[in-house]
Amino acid sequence: MTKVVTSGKTVEDAVRQGLSQLGVSRERVTVNVLEQPSKGFLGWLGVKKAKVELTLLSEPSPETTHTAEPHVSAQAPSDVGQAVSQAGSVAQEAQRNMEASRGHIDPYEEAVRFIRETAAGMGLDVEVDVRHRKDESTLDISGPSLGMLIGRRGQTLDALQYLTNIVANRHSDKFIRIVLDAEQFRARRRKTLEDLAERLANQAVRYGKEVVLEPMPSQERKLIHAKLQQHALVRTYSKGDEPNRRVVIAKK
Repeated sequence: MTKVVTSGKTVEDAVRQGLSQLGVSRERVTVNVLEQPSKGFLGWLGVKKAKVELTLLSEPSPETTHTAEPHVSAQAPSDVGQAVSQAGSVAQEAQRNMEASRGHIDPYEEAVRFIRETAAGMGLDVEVDVRHRKDESTLDISGPSLGMLIGRRGQTLDALQYLTNIVANRHSDKFIRIVLDAEQFRARRRKTLEDLAERLANQAVRYGKEVVLEPMPSQERKLIHAKLQQHALVRTYSKGDEPNRRVVIAKK
């Protein structure tokens, strides 16, 4: 047996299985990566394993071991450029395989990949721009028809943000926080909530009754609390259990 095709969770796993079947060390074979591993849509649907082809190298003959001279062939300039380009592609592929086998995967690249695959499953073609800050990173999504991705009051975007953080942190040795934005939705939503807080605070003062807001995610409740924290006439608190926890605005 001089050639085998094996598969595994990573390229390195597949190579190890092939070496075991051939009963040789890594130096005795050439490796051709047939398929890269893929996590599939949403990170778990349609998972594809890595597939490699291992070809056993022949033993060099004693006559050629010490006497063979290097052979240099003349190439036209276009052939040289093509050879350099192919060599660069092979080197990049080898680097990606090494990083994958060692677990050196960029969590932000995985997050971007996950977002684009999810959007593609919804029939959307999007681009994702990554902006790093001190305590968090913002991934700005751009493309046509993003209303479907944002959802009613940002609920779909919030759900996608939650899943994206899970995907990214699988590949990070420390906790990272990712915020998703699309069409400046976060800034527009913040302005809407701050205006709502002011209006309902005035209502609580005018009528002297508590105003109970609709259920909100924690980050939006924090915006309401922060906006009215220094208000002279009202105070705020939250009540209820997730996902039905609400902000209450009451007169002091």
